[in-house]
Amino acid sequence: MRPAATYGKALMRHAAIAFRHGWRYDGAMKLDPVSLRLFVAVMETGAIARAAEREHIAPSAASRRLAELEARLKVGLFERSNRGIEPTHAAYALLHLARGVLNDLDGIAAQMRDFGAGLRGQVRLAANISAITQFLPDDLARFLVQHPQVDVRLQELISSAVARAVAENAADIGILSAEHHGGDLAARLTLLPYREDELVLVVPAGHALARRRQVRLADALGHDLIGMHPGSAIHQLLQRGAADAGQPLRLRMQVTGYDALCLMVAAGLGVGVMPRVSAALYRQQLAIRTIALDEPWARRRLALCVRSIAALPPVARELVEHLQGGQGQNSEPNQPPDQ
Repeated sequence: MRPAATYGKALMRHAAIAFRHGWRYDGAMKLDPVSLRLFVAVMETGAIARAAEREHIAPSAASRRLAELEARLKVGLFERSNRGIEPTHAAYALLHLARGVLNDLDGIAAQMRDFGAGLRGQVRLAANISAITQFLPDDLARFLVQHPQVDVRLQELISSAVARAVAENAADIGILSAEHHGGDLAARLTLLPYREDELVLVVPAGHALARRRQVRLADALGHDLIGMHPGSAIHQLLQRGAADAGQPLRLRMQVTGYDALCLMVAAGLGVGVMPRVSAALYRQQLAIRTIALDEPWARRRLALCVRSIAALPPVARELVEHLQGGQGQNSEPNQPPDQ
């Protein structure tokens, strides 16, 4: 648990940032968590009505609270028009501050409420699907056996969204593809090594390429592809690889999960690219084969992502150290090679 002095320092840091954005404390200002939560909801949903529904208050009451918040801060947070609302620069600055303050308040409430039950810490973790399907289940299971008092809240996001969630204080720790973490956010993030994985080509059992032990991406581009959704790291790699090969990317469909990709491939609808360890989960149940990709980008680095190690709560630092301690376990678990 962080001592009261730590929370005091955090609030002073938030206040210093607020002053730099032109906000002034007038002695009568009272910022309540309900209004801050509503403000964050408006920023995340993009509409007052949707935010009001999420926070279970009337839209008229939500509008009034936002107006009162702007009056107390003496700064405009939204430009209003008949097309809706548009956040100002001050709103984006307040979003980072509000999330930090609300997270601190939630931490105090959760630790006090659950102290008697042994729950003494919470970590917000955002990770891409490759980390979640290959490494995180075992890593988190071992961590929680050692730290049963910790509550880890895991959210699946694409790598660029993981980077943004950590940079904007919506997550404490992220796991993403090191090569696709959003260049504009790099200066606000610290990357630490986590694991390596290998991308392979997945084909139906009777496919023309099924007997090959290794292929180039160009060999697969003549076939229909089952792709991952736009914005995913694998989709970007395929786009770049197809451009380098001077061939079109024949995407028959795009899916959001590796299970759907394997099912579509097994049905003979195309071929796909995914991590070897993830494919191994489905290879014994579905009529699919995995083939090594002879491409420099087929071996990827997965990285841990934080704003600052020093600024992490102690329990989050313990999770980072635990995740880094498992770097040697990258092999495919108990799966025979394709014949």
